[in-house]
Amino acid sequence: MRISDNTVLKLLSQSGLATDEQIASLKEEGEHSNRQLQELVIANKIIDEPTLTKLFADYADIPYIELDPKEVPTEIMQRIPERIARQYNAVIFNVDANDTVHLAMDDPDDVQALDFIKKEIGENIKLYIAPHDNILAVLENYRGDVNQELKEVIDIQREDDGSAQQVSDADIAEDSPVAQTVNLLLEYAIRSNASDIHIEPREDFVQIRYRIDGVLHEVNRVPRSVLGALVSRIKIMSNLKIDERRVPQDGRFKIRVAGRQYALRVSTLPIADGEKVVMRVLDESNQAVTLQDLGYWGHSLHVMQQAMLEPDGMILITGPTGSGKSTSLFSVLTLLNKPEVNISTVEDPVEYKIPGVNQTQTNSKAGMTFANGLRALLRQDPNIIMVGEIRDSETADLAVQAALTGHLVLSTLHTNNAATCLPRLLDMNVEPFLIASTVKAVVGQRLVRRLCKVCRESFAPTEAEAAEVASLFNLKPDQSFTYIHSLNESALSDGIGNDVPLGTTDQAVTTLWRAHEGGCDECSHTGYKGRIGIYEALANSIAVQKLIMASATSNQIQDQAIAEKMTTMQTDGTIKALRGVTTIAEVLRVTKE
Repeated sequence: MRISDNTVLKLLSQSGLATDEQIASLKEEGEHSNRQLQELVIANKIIDEPTLTKLFADYADIPYIELDPKEVPTEIMQRIPERIARQYNAVIFNVDANDTVHLAMDDPDDVQALDFIKKEIGENIKLYIAPHDNILAVLENYRGDVNQELKEVIDIQREDDGSAQQVSDADIAEDSPVAQTVNLLLEYAIRSNASDIHIEPREDFVQIRYRIDGVLHEVNRVPRSVLGALVSRIKIMSNLKIDERRVPQDGRFKIRVAGRQYALRVSTLPIADGEKVVMRVLDESNQAVTLQDLGYWGHSLHVMQQAMLEPDGMILITGPTGSGKSTSLFSVLTLLNKPEVNISTVEDPVEYKIPGVNQTQTNSKAGMTFANGLRALLRQDPNIIMVGEIRDSETADLAVQAALTGHLVLSTLHTNNAATCLPRLLDMNVEPFLIASTVKAVVGQRLVRRLCKVCRESFAPTEAEAAEVASLFNLKPDQSFTYIHSLNESALSDGIGNDVPLGTTDQAVTTLWRAHEGGCDECSHTGYKGRIGIYEALANSIAVQKLIMASATSNQIQDQAIAEKMTTMQTDGTIKALRGVTTIAEVLRVTKE
């Protein structure tokens, strides 16, 4: 939908969603950049696309609607051929008892499109306006069951005699069955919310597995005979060498599904049975979420917000591979990203592209290591530096020196918890007094699966179960159950699980939550949908600094941080389990040492 600049200005003025200064600034930017105000309003995050569409709908006196793709029947949509629906971004979502056709478009002012559609379906139409992305998501219903399509394509290839296949140009062409298989594998993975796609050669077949919410699931098996063509097709898409099968290769390509752009980071690896491929799925359409959306609350949120206000120093995020460290850094950088601040990063690899941030990819073959990259960044007049990972003494030393000379440095370390991070820096030969004076905050984190909100179940715990929950808090002798209850109240007030009752009293746990056995359609019958972080944020207080100077153990540092109100990862996770966000079993799965 195209909205004229004058109409956009009128909508902003009437709604009061933009100040006079913002409107003047937008007009000036539009004149200089020759861009439409509609585009600038969304790019500058003054309002989002659905809000702007709703304002225009009220202004034009056209009903506004946001459709749920799952509730739009495909047979009704098909009254308009798919080609026409996609050309004009139009969807029939209902036909009522009076045979009135309810039609949603992202641009109802397109008279030519409306006339053409009326010739197809008749004049008895009730017109609605819907956001562009919403229309694109519903249009994907024309595709039907992607998994079924994938099985049919694989079955065609299974009719092969099973002998090893010589890869020809025809096998990996755009319209070949192998290319179709790759496209369907990618689309099915994206629709399943998979984070990684594993294509693994076995002796008699090729195993396809998706990592969904941190857990690997086998989704299909492909005939062994098509392995060569399958891997070659992915290599062509990723701009890798097809004839090189003896060494690992890394590449990247982009696709669009349902109007959203996805980047796929590709890694190939020779193994005993052939060549394995793993693809990491990165949603480039995703906007950075707030710290609260990631699961920060209470003490952890306060520590992070205070550290982000510092003009210099280090903020370190720790945890194993796949614990969401990059996502946390991405959110922090996006919050700090302002026109008056120069942010530079050195990463391996660049996962999330952030507009306005200078992101550098490491390249060990060319000598572009984290240390060399960081050394170069310091000559680029940065205010904020992000180093993907501190792996060695040289990188650690340079990061500390950067923090000492007026830069805010963000980075990650692979350690078990927040307190272990500080002795780890000592192991990297960083002087204790430098750690004490530069580190502002350390965050330890893990990811747990979210309970499906549609089918999760509450239950009253037995005395033994309630006692086990209480034991997870490691209550000190001077603490009573009131401490757990107060944490639960604090989490509720911070918006954690605010759709469920409190679940505790001053004396006991009254309600716990579990996944429904067999799940439901919403969660693909797993009982879980999505993930959330559990955190512990260690603030570098005067008392902690003294312990660092005295080369204290990680246990001593942790005890001091807990005395200063730090919530440990296990405590944070247990509170989220009480709030109906996850389960006790999930928390124990990721935090048990």
